[in-house]
Amino acid sequence: MNKKEGISNPFNLIVIVAALGYFVDIYDLILFGIVRVPSLKGIGIPDDLILSKGIFLLNMQMVGMLLGGIIWGIMGDKKGRLPVLFITISLYSLANIANGFVQNIEQYAFLRFFAGLGLAGELGIGITLVSEVMSKEKRGYGTAMVSGIGILGAVLGFLIADIFNWRVAYWFGGGLGILLLTMRATVFESGMFEKTKAEHKNVVRGDFLSLFTNKKRLLKYIYSILIGVPIWYIVSVLVIQSPEFAKTLKIEGAISGGLSVTYHYIGLAIGSFLIGFVSQWLKSRKKVLYYSLGFLIIFIGLFFFAEGKSTSYFYFLIAALGIGAGYWAVFITTASEQFGTNLRATVTTTVPNFVRGATVPITSSVLLLSSSVGLLKAGIIVGVVCFVLAIIALFLLEETFNKDLDYVE
Repeated sequence: MNKKEGISNPFNLIVIVAALGYFVDIYDLILFGIVRVPSLKGIGIPDDLILSKGIFLLNMQMVGMLLGGIIWGIMGDKKGRLPVLFITISLYSLANIANGFVQNIEQYAFLRFFAGLGLAGELGIGITLVSEVMSKEKRGYGTAMVSGIGILGAVLGFLIADIFNWRVAYWFGGGLGILLLTMRATVFESGMFEKTKAEHKNVVRGDFLSLFTNKKRLLKYIYSILIGVPIWYIVSVLVIQSPEFAKTLKIEGAISGGLSVTYHYIGLAIGSFLIGFVSQWLKSRKKVLYYSLGFLIIFIGLFFFAEGKSTSYFYFLIAALGIGAGYWAVFITTASEQFGTNLRATVTTTVPNFVRGATVPITSSVLLLSSSVGLLKAGIIVGVVCFVLAIIALFLLEETFNKDLDYVE
């Protein structure tokens, strides 16, 4: 392999290990959505508080991810990509195991915060590493594989939670993370990072505040975040709260939150491969992002007008929303390609976590609005805001397909 040109084959050890890391990450990240109701009932939360306490715990996890995204992104640029991967997977694995022992809402919230803190580093650092070691012509395939394989961790989460109780599901996830640590030893550091560290000693690496001191960098950063917000609006509002929406829509039969998450993430895995490969075929990030947002707008419209439909039709919509939201990998790759090597890990790690952190204002807005206009109208209003901002941001962001990433800010 020519180190300057990078790896052209997406079926390489770095991609595989990054994909498995994201697999464990997603298992833990989405497991709470799958076991939300049984776990809250298991620690004595009454039925009328399940929704509000569930949103509280989800927000605690997302606040942890928001803070962790900043910490691990800075460390990834200062100390290297690999050390951060070791630290973060250790943290969320231990937090996951401890989650299986919680007895009250306070303990649950504390551990979801620390699980979120650890989970924050896995995807961004993994995508950064894959982007930097693969050739510029083929890196889209590598990042699509990381996302597509990784997202299937949600399916395993559902299967484990279906077979065992929620406590065992948490322990299993923690055990998977610890096993993954042994595979990390086989992966090498990014050559671009090592080159920047050796040749640009006077360049500040991982300076998070520098994103806010330059107007052009700040705008690119904000646009990158806004493009991904619709994905987490769909997950945190339409999917995780799908049982509540189904009751409001008078769907025939009961809707399982766990099944909704599973169908959605199967769709996400399909969409990640499909959209990533279409991006490579079109030789454009922006075109495929426009198509994905358009697809999602159509199916969200069908979701809100699904009153009285069957459970199978409702689950189909949930899965279709997953396919459209599969632009997650392209969105993160685009963010990574916007910035130089000395800020790339910081950006690639913080951007998806700011998107996930947007769960707090998104779900809080839905909760606040639903008390006056109802759950459906609240969901529509918040969704319109998310999509309008994403489309404007995408229009203003530059195309980065085939961009040479070997440079510093």
